[in-house]
Amino acid sequence: MDFATFLVQCLNGLQYGLLLFLVASGLTLIFGIMRVINLAHGSFYMIGAYMAFSLAPVVSGTFGGGFFVTLLVGVLLAVLFGYVLEWAFFSFLYRREHLQQVLMTYGLILVFEELRSLLVGDDVHGVKPPDILAGSLQLGDLMSYPVYRLFISFVCLALALAMYLVLSRTRLGMMIRAGSTNREMIQSLGIDIQFLYRVVFAAGVAIAVLAGMVAAPVSSVYPGMGNTVLIVCFVVVVIGGIGSIRGALLASLLVGMIDTFGTVLLPQAAGVLVYVLMALILLWKPDGLFRAA
Repeated sequence: MDFATFLVQCLNGLQYGLLLFLVASGLTLIFGIMRVINLAHGSFYMIGAYMAFSLAPVVSGTFGGGFFVTLLVGVLLAVLFGYVLEWAFFSFLYRREHLQQVLMTYGLILVFEELRSLLVGDDVHGVKPPDILAGSLQLGDLMSYPVYRLFISFVCLALALAMYLVLSRTRLGMMIRAGSTNREMIQSLGIDIQFLYRVVFAAGVAIAVLAGMVAAPVSSVYPGMGNTVLIVCFVVVVIGGIGSIRGALLASLLVGMIDTFGTVLLPQAAGVLVYVLMALILLWKPDGLFRAA
């Protein structure tokens, strides 16, 4: 492997890891703070990808905008969808057993898959990246790297920084962290914990939808795409530590690099390397790399 190929694989691993973080951060936010096992989180990623495909002509005809306006409209719709979904379903799960949470969220997976089939069909679709990001960056004489993949990495890094600042530097973040530790104390101080959880859930859904929308041009849009990413995201959450955002970031980068280089160097064993990594880390640190702050 020459240096140019190594550099391309490093960029691929970084981009994939950051995209995993974008999905897993919403999952660890909901799981770590609200203590709800949300198996439907991968479906939000799928919904985002299908929104990138189906909203583009509607947004173009209505607002005259392109890909970036579609992203904005999709995120706003995702916030509204997450808010309503928490009010209608998840608000009843906080004090129930994990088995009931698993059964209900698994039921939501089936509902979302059937709705997807009825509304969009079962075909595989492609999403065109915006023209401004359609070029490639030259790496040496023979290698080039798509600019759009660099854009995905930039979006993920910007979201990671924004989440850190909100959770650690704002009053809202302080209330969210306190609510995850002692729900009753927060309520006794006059803070509406139900509304706070609703905001957290809506944010987690919006992040997953955004991940699906930005990933659609490089991964295509196909049925069941959320199920695969859900399994990997649970691996990321377990490795990083349940409820830890910085743990999710580090674990996502580790998984992204292991999966990318494993596919290139050990293609026959690439499918199990991520799970071997999880097993080794849990043997070393059973609670994951970081505890929730």
